[in-house]
Order: sequence, then structure tokens, then C-alpha cells
Amino acid sequence: MERNLVIDSTTSEKYMRIASISIAFYDYILTLPAEWRLYRSQSSVFHMSLSCILFILIRYVSIVAVVASNYGYFSTSFTQQACQQYYLVPPIFKVIQMMIAQVILGVRTFNVSRRGRGVGISLLLIYPLIVVVEWFTDIFGRAPVVINGNCTSADAAKTLSTWFFYLAAMVYDIVVVSISTRNLLRYNPLSSRVEQLIRVLIYDGIGYFVVLTASNVLNLILYHTTDVSTQSAGASMGYAVTWIMSQRILIHVQEMTDSDTQHSERVIIAASHAQCTEKSIVWSPLTVRI
Repeated sequence: MERNLVIDSTTSEKYMRIASISIAFYDYILTLPAEWRLYRSQSSVFHMSLSCILFILIRYVSIVAVVASNYGYFSTSFTQQACQQYYLVPPIFKVIQMMIAQVILGVRTFNVSRRGRGVGISLLLIYPLIVVVEWFTDIFGRAPVVINGNCTSADAAKTLSTWFFYLAAMVYDIVVVSISTRNLLRYNPLSSRVEQLIRVLIYDGIGYFVVLTASNVLNLILYHTTDVSTQSAGASMGYAVTWIMSQRILIHVQEMTDSDTQHSERVIIAASHAQCTEKSIVWSPLTVRI
């Protein structure tokens, strides 16, 4: 009976990892045109916008995290000694990926709040604290696990420190998304275009929170209810979900910015044809450019 349960859990973990790789690869292909448009919108390779830099970081650090995690799991040639040198690589990239995703969410919240000083100070206080907690809880107490030549890491600490990694991530998401949503709901849209932008930002924030929280809760359950050999079953799905949702925020902001730019150009052309000597355009105070 126990043997059947082990086989079932191992099979489920393989399916979950394959599914996460497939979803991530599909989204990568799907967002290549958006990536190309983002690159083309930059004035120079040496003067890239913050959104472009964050996009590159979250996209390709996530790829490394997914590859590192699943290479160790699907490999059949690891020895105990080799795994001892490799097993911390996926957890390290997990924290780095989470740090980048949280910067994206934090910068978005700062801009949405009109770059308010109080919000900025709050973010500067909570972000380093959360990062320290995440690094400590994700690395402390890790142990290499070698089964049939693969290499994964498990939380061997008595207090299950990795459990607190996901809890800290959820706390950060709750605080930051709540701040941004509250500020968005306070806006008085001056036009249907601004109203649409506010709606997109609210949906992006709530969608990010719901999907990431579901992924974090899944990992919380796995770390609490499974043995050390299957604790990392949901890690790969977490990498994929964090990657997809974070870059979606940047893509949507860029699309809305491009749309506003095109609209401005049409207004200027129309004014020129009408031989207007002077025209002022009042824009909403909502700042979305990252």
C-alpha cells in the first residue's frame, strides 16, 4: 500500500513538472511578439527603461530557475557527492526570481500611488525585511535528496523553514496589492481611456494575487503533508506561474503606454490639419510607466 502511494506521488510530481514546463514554454512563444515590441520601443540598448530591464530579468531568470529545478529532478546521473554541490542552485534561483517579481509589484504600486512618499517609505521598509526572511527560510535546513540518480532539495529542518518562505511571499503580495488597489479605486477617471487603464491595472493586480496565492498555498500544503522526496513537487509550477503573471503586468503596462502614444500622435496630426496654433492636452495624473 505504501509503495503504491509513493509511486502515485512520484507520478503526480512528474506530470506537474511536465505541465509547468509546457505552460511556461507556450507562454514564452506566445509573448515573443510583445517582447520584440518592448525592445523596439527602447531608445538605445544602453538606455533601456526600467520595465524593459525588469522584463528581461524576470523572463530569463525564470527560465534558468525552471531549467535548474527540472534538470536536477529528471536527471539520472547524480551521485550523492554531485548533488551536494548542486541541490542549492534551484532554491537560490527561486529566491532571486521572487525578488524580481516583488520589485515589479512594488514599482507598480509606487507608480499607481502617484509616487507618494509614504508608500515609497513603506515599500522600502517591507521589501528588505521580506527578502531577508525569504533567503533565510528557503536556504536554511535544506538537504540534498538523491533518488534513482536525480537530485532535489528538501526541507529537513525541524521547523520546516521553507514553509515560511511561501508565507512571507503571500504577506508581501497581500500588502502591496491592497495598497495599489486602494489607490486605483480612488482615481476619478477623466476619460473612458483612463477608466479602461484603471480597470486593467486592477484586474492585473487581483489576478496576480489570486494565481500566486493559489500556487503558494499548494506549496504550503506539499511541504506540510508530503515526505522529503516529494516536497518540491509544486516548485516548478510556482516558477512558471510567477514568471507568467509578473511579465504579464509589464506587457499590459507597455501595451497601454503604446496605445496612449499612438493616440497622442493622432491628436497632434489632427491639430496640424486644422491649423491650430496651440493645443494643450490634459492627461490623467495616473502614472503607469515603469
